[in-house]
Amino acid sequence: MYFILFYNYVENIIEKRSPYREAHLGLTQEYIKRGELILGGAFANPTDSAAIIFKVEDQTQIETFVANDPYVINGLVTKWYIREWSVVVGSAL
Repeated sequence: MYFILFYNYVENIIEKRSPYREAHLGLTQEYIKRGELILGGAFANPTDSAAIIFKVEDQTQIETFVANDPYVINGLVTKWYIREWSVVVGSAL
């Protein structure tokens, strides 16, 4: 199943994320290598939130990601939520 993880960020996230960015991206690479994280990135203009697309069996795997994400642990994410995504077209099917 596909899920989208949405993050809302603190103000000035670009400046504030620097100390945690390498660890955050390291965590994403673990999920990419397992084929569980498909795409991810911040929204632009303004950079106030992000979305990460996962393909996993259930959302507990994403909740584990969130619990271990340095951005969440260090207070850069003000709100997060997960939505199941019903994909009907595209090459990822």
